[in-house]
Amino acid sequence: MTGQVSFDSHARNVLAASVEYVNRLTPGYAGGVEHTAPSDEPEAVAEALTAIGHPPKSVPLDDARRLVRLAGRMRIVFEAANTGDLDTAAAEINALLVDTNARPQLDRGKDRPWSLHFHGPDEQLANGWAAGCAAGLALAVGSDLAGRLGVCAAPQCDRVFVDVSKNGQRRFCSPQCQSRVKAAAHRARQAAT
Repeated sequence: MTGQVSFDSHARNVLAASVEYVNRLTPGYAGGVEHTAPSDEPEAVAEALTAIGHPPKSVPLDDARRLVRLAGRMRIVFEAANTGDLDTAAAEINALLVDTNARPQLDRGKDRPWSLHFHGPDEQLANGWAAGCAAGLALAVGSDLAGRLGVCAAPQCDRVFVDVSKNGQRRFCSPQCQSRVKAAAHRARQAAT
């Protein structure tokens, strides 16, 4: 594949939301430091929503719990896609699509053109985001862009990312992890001489 990867704006937004949910709401390591995920605290879920540009006034506890579970299920998709196990990724995405009853719908914001969004049968906060994220992941895995879902290759970091680079060679979740790995390799070379 050559050229810059281009997702439409809604797909880009829901994939970015998927990354934020997984990275903020699942336990593991981030940048070499243990990342303790919040259990199902509405405040932590609200922070994740704010990070993706959708600051809610408050997040009901039930929605917070559903979004934390969603993040764990989406981590399965990223990890499977990262290792090339598209069967597992697709099975989890299909289960998410069924569980959320995701359905396509054309929506138009103020002063914006019509765009394709995915919603569940109800407009609850959690179901709307869950359906949209599941559909965004389905668009990626169901195309030649499945290899663009990744997990950081830095030691002690398991944060996820979507690679939109031209060459599709991204290996790290952030420039900080890339620098950390390069610095460690430099120190190792210096110690060996």
